[in-house]
Amino acid sequence: MTDAADPIPNELEALRAALLAERAARQEAEARASGLDAMVAHLKLLIAKLRQERFGASAERGARLDQLELQLEELEAAASEDRATAVTSSNSDRPEPVHPRPARRPLPAHLPRERVVIPGPAACPCCQGQLTKLGEDITETLEVVPRSWKVVQTVRERLVCRACETITQVPAPFHPISRGRAGPELLATILEAKFGQHLPLNRQSETFAHEGINLDVSTLADWVGACSTALAPLIELIRAHVLAAERLHGDDTTVPVLARNRTSIGRLWTYVRDDGPFGSSSPPAAMFHYTPDRTAAHPRRHLSRYTGILQADAYAGFNELYREGRAPGTIVEAACWAHGRRKLFVLADLAKAPLAIEAVRRIDAIFDAERGILGQLAEQRLAVRQEMIVPMVSELEAWMRTERARLSRHNDVGRAMDYMLKRWTAFTRFLEDGRICLTNNAAERALRGIAIGRKAWLFAGSDRGGERAAAIYSLIVTARLNDVDPRAWLGDTLRRIADHPAQRLNELLPWNYPHTLNAKQSAA
Repeated sequence: MTDAADPIPNELEALRAALLAERAARQEAEARASGLDAMVAHLKLLIAKLRQERFGASAERGARLDQLELQLEELEAAASEDRATAVTSSNSDRPEPVHPRPARRPLPAHLPRERVVIPGPAACPCCQGQLTKLGEDITETLEVVPRSWKVVQTVRERLVCRACETITQVPAPFHPISRGRAGPELLATILEAKFGQHLPLNRQSETFAHEGINLDVSTLADWVGACSTALAPLIELIRAHVLAAERLHGDDTTVPVLARNRTSIGRLWTYVRDDGPFGSSSPPAAMFHYTPDRTAAHPRRHLSRYTGILQADAYAGFNELYREGRAPGTIVEAACWAHGRRKLFVLADLAKAPLAIEAVRRIDAIFDAERGILGQLAEQRLAVRQEMIVPMVSELEAWMRTERARLSRHNDVGRAMDYMLKRWTAFTRFLEDGRICLTNNAAERALRGIAIGRKAWLFAGSDRGGERAAAIYSLIVTARLNDVDPRAWLGDTLRRIADHPAQRLNELLPWNYPHTLNAKQSAA
């Protein structure tokens, strides 16, 4: 603002200049303020993520992160808008930054570069003398090329022998779909979009139409069904690999299913093999099953041939699996500390209950100690647990039982403690076996995409559609667990599976795909 002691100019041009300067200063101040707000939100988000990495992932922290990320998105957009307004109003082409910006990372080196050369003047603008090149400045801009379509024509020549007049022609190549017109890359794109990105077929059909390709939903659905049949042998191999694990993570989630005059609630079950936490080199994998309800008969059928360790929540339907004398063998129960901690965390975070806060603090110390042995061999993990974690767990149990005895029967904190105390043997089994994890987060991560996707596809079309979805989820989630791009792997697999020897189908599994790709690149 203009200082009161300064003389007020009388000329109209001077007044206009003063008004413009004041307006530019105000806009710069607004841009600076919005930029600082965005920085504060960014720091809060960073702190929340660091806390999540330290104390473990859980649903309540994930919801908080989503809120912070949305807040950061809005504040960053507002700050960018204010900066653009300030630049437009400023007389300078390069105004001073209103708040520090993070350093830009270089664009990916593997992307192709397209050079657009802006020619310089033919002669010196000052004296019209001859110019000599000193060098050049390069500004890189990230750009995307819209998806392109093509029709592949496979030509097979017919040849005739002039001696015997015999006509010869090479046989037609195998196609991913019998008598189909879709190539493997298109089929992989449709499958990954529907089951990996949760984009329903009707929306894909609309997107294709905007690009000039008319593919009806019925055609896309026919292709999805045919691909499910073609990939069925790989799904069985993945399920056999999962059931051969020494330890499994199990969990389930709801799936709305369209029924006559109503929507019923089905279930998607997942069983995840992930031996990496105890130093094994066996590839991770996940198998999914769909059921129309949540009765105990389903997990008994899914794991009818399995013997080993099952990490899961306290669902009563698993109890029959833990029964002694079960054929072919008893499954060992291992409880999830994240589930036990979650009930206490809610009371500590919302009700600010002192006992819940203390319980969460003690459990978080166990999580912190456990994180240091992630990926070590089972024997090493067990030794560290016996030395460091056993005393903490013993102190936690003694403290919880003492405090529980002082609380009423219906106290909320007491009930949260009962969840763990009544299953204490299952909760402390990880202290006796280095293969057991502290949580069941591996299964929850496998189901996370489905929980998010429900908002997009709303419901499964039928029970059979749920079974088909479970089969394709097994492929896509297994590929992601092995750090393999599902779309690229599906495209390569659909191209090869039709004429691939049955006894060598394991070569097409996701964890073998990177080696096959490297071999192809080396040969090329």
